Amino acid sequence: MIENVVEFFKNLPPKQCVTCGEKIEEQHECYGSKCESCNEL
Repeated sequence: MIENVVEFFKNLPPKQCVTCGEKIEEQHECYGSKCESCNEL
């Protein structure tokens, strides 16, 4: 079962910033929803 969980997280699509739509360079399972540039605004 643990292998299925690992595969699930590996197959998640890249997260996108909710403000500008850019791909977020971080772990997909992270709770952040903004890129570094938009987070600084």
